[in-house]
Amino acid sequence: MKIIRINHRKSFNREDPNMALLILFLLLAAIATIFLATGLGPVSVAPDKVTKILLSKVPGIGNNIAVTWEQLDENIVLGLRLPRVFLGMVVGASLAVCGVTMQALVRNHLADPFILGVSSGATAFATLGMLFGVFAFLGQYSLPLSAFIGSAVTIVFVYVISRIKGRINMTQLLLSGVVISMIMDGLTSIVKLSAPNALGLHNAEFWMSGSLAGAKWAYLRLPLIVLAICMAVLMINYRNLNLLLLGDESAGALGINVRRFQKLLVLIASLMAGVTISVSGKIGFVGLMVPHFTRLIVGSNHKKVLPVSALLGGILVVWVDVAARMIIAPEELPVGILTAVIGGPIFIWLLKRNTTGKQ
Repeated sequence: MKIIRINHRKSFNREDPNMALLILFLLLAAIATIFLATGLGPVSVAPDKVTKILLSKVPGIGNNIAVTWEQLDENIVLGLRLPRVFLGMVVGASLAVCGVTMQALVRNHLADPFILGVSSGATAFATLGMLFGVFAFLGQYSLPLSAFIGSAVTIVFVYVISRIKGRINMTQLLLSGVVISMIMDGLTSIVKLSAPNALGLHNAEFWMSGSLAGAKWAYLRLPLIVLAICMAVLMINYRNLNLLLLGDESAGALGINVRRFQKLLVLIASLMAGVTISVSGKIGFVGLMVPHFTRLIVGSNHKKVLPVSALLGGILVVWVDVAARMIIAPEELPVGILTAVIGGPIFIWLLKRNTTGKQ
């Protein structure tokens, strides 16, 4: 009998990782995360019940599954937890991929998805809608739609300001992002100070801190479509992303239309950040930490960095969300606070470890 041996060192070798094995491992981890996280919360549902409930909805298999669970368990799993877990996967993947995109665009590993002020614009408009009902005409999806409108308005201003002679100037782009962000933060403060009631202000503060509470199946469509399209475009252009790290002049000399490609990256990063914020609020640190951690595993080739970052980001956000709803159950903590509290020390440790290893 032939014995298959897996070379673990090669599988996780930064210079030449076994991508097939690594992606398989992360996919299995993501599937396990979905099944386990769906059952965890103030009211727990056993993993075997979760599995049976989910399989009962699969055509061709569901009729063979004996109903051994209560209707309450099914409502919790299918109506509350599963859409929340899937939304966490999509949000985490989007933030991580958006972080990779922004870091390639500005050629700085300290860039994150919100560096262009998208989060501040989304927060200002969403807060205006929550406290004063300005966007109530948008119906039950007024919160995500108002946040998306705010992010879109912000990125339009940033893009217009950063253009010099028809070309995006990176320094101008970053500075305009900071300025517009400060203006939007100021508007948010004015709105909060004028809040008509304390409950509305509390809800606004909770949303601004980042949360997946209130996730609905309908919230998944737009983020999932945007993630799929943007991910496909980035994977097709992974060589251009690699070359862009060499600098504008070198990339242009190697055949890239730098101006057009930068516009494409700004559009992709802004679209992903805006859509993500619209459904989850601002969940920080994921777009900064996950791409950095991914590069420690697979190197800097974007063909490898993009899919690994997406899977790691999704898994991370789901488990942080589980912690957020269990630490002070039945109350919840904002996910964005936990990502900062947990991710900060881990990121510092990675930085120190990486720096020590180079000495």
